[in-house]
Amino acid sequence: MEPTTTATALAAAIRRSEVSPVEVAEYYLDRVDRLDGPVNSIVWRDDERLMADARAAEKQVAEGGDLPPFLGVPIPVKELTTAAGQPNTRGSLGFSDQVQTEDDLCIGLLRRAGALFMGRSNSPELGPMSVSDNRRYGRTANPWDLSRTAGGSSGGAAAAVVAGLAPAAQASDGGGSIRMPSSCCGTVGLKPSRGRVPQLVGAWDHGVTDGMITRSVLDAAAFLDVLSPFDPLAWYSAPQPERPFAEEVGRDQAPLRIGLLTEAPTGLPVDPECVLAAQRLAAELERLGHVVVPATLHGYSEPAVRGYLDVIVNASLLVLPYEDASLAEPYIQHRMARGRERHAGEYAAVDALLQIETRAVNAQWGRDWDVLLTPTMATVAPPIGTVLEEANADPEGPRVAENQMISFTSFVNIAGLPAISLPVHRTPEGIPVGAQLVGGPFDEATLVRLAASVEPAFGWTTSLPPAFA
Repeated sequence: MEPTTTATALAAAIRRSEVSPVEVAEYYLDRVDRLDGPVNSIVWRDDERLMADARAAEKQVAEGGDLPPFLGVPIPVKELTTAAGQPNTRGSLGFSDQVQTEDDLCIGLLRRAGALFMGRSNSPELGPMSVSDNRRYGRTANPWDLSRTAGGSSGGAAAAVVAGLAPAAQASDGGGSIRMPSSCCGTVGLKPSRGRVPQLVGAWDHGVTDGMITRSVLDAAAFLDVLSPFDPLAWYSAPQPERPFAEEVGRDQAPLRIGLLTEAPTGLPVDPECVLAAQRLAAELERLGHVVVPATLHGYSEPAVRGYLDVIVNASLLVLPYEDASLAEPYIQHRMARGRERHAGEYAAVDALLQIETRAVNAQWGRDWDVLLTPTMATVAPPIGTVLEEANADPEGPRVAENQMISFTSFVNIAGLPAISLPVHRTPEGIPVGAQLVGGPFDEATLVRLAASVEPAFGWTTSLPPAFA
């Protein structure tokens, strides 16, 4: 094992009995013990349960037979996701740390795939924040530069993966929460389509999706195969793919029109390093035979975006089971107060407007371009602590850094489109910067083929922050 061993490679080694699940669990727990302190990616552990599960997996390997695809691979669970045997405080002082008795659907799928749960990764309180800082567990730092944020809301997940504290990590994305920390930390962040991954509740008007943060494109595709069975009980499900997503890795891709967008849909300035990341990915795609064309995105109207944030997201915060909401972060209390000011008719009006505008937004794929290429964020990873402090100090005011972080990602969630952030660039100081590919409706397969085709040129799978070698 190496800190950069991918989850699929590790699972294969376990199946071949080249390494045991017990050895794997001990390896990652030791790295967390020694290295996670200044990063603060893993905020809750149950080593005893993990080792018991690893021994059970070891026995299963010895017995042979048809083994699940990720048997014995340890992954952390995001501190917004419910897993039986773990608390779920949602990163808040106002929530109980009572151990949960049921799994969210994505956790049940990962459990059946043989994954072992090694603890919980840090996130912001309740999720509507672009960094993984909270008053209950503290701040998660970027392993490449501890003075910078790891991003959010799956920042603990991305930090753990890139530092080699876990081979992959469960995550979720409601406005960029898989892709933003992947850009900050240098991981692969695939956000699935709306309806692809089964959920008990489609939060934020079905804008939130579960997923994974990984080191390689193959890992991202293989985990998506695990997480995306057809769910006949769901309100709706994404169309089933032609073949498993993992089989798209290495498959030939006919030349595509790649729309290159470097101006932020929010109108905010874009850091030149972020533009350069998109341009570097565009150049590699052109080298592979694709046609890159300038793109102008016809996005959502200001009333639609404002309604999504002020009505739908804020209303979603009101239904969560606080024990003491007075302990919430000030910006969360502000958002809940704003949510109480709205009425059901406003929610219905915003919901209808978003559905109508989404048809026009999504029609650009296949008409103006096949895949859209953008910077993942409009800023490099900001200094740690500043984004949360700014939100708490002035919840109503314009928050430039936070809005720059979501400038290219949030519209994708509203539209329900698939997208992937790839770590294709570094600043002169060595900070990772991602570029984002956005696919047409339900077209993760094309994203997997494209991402896998450029992976060898950038070599991110073996990248490791020097302090974590």
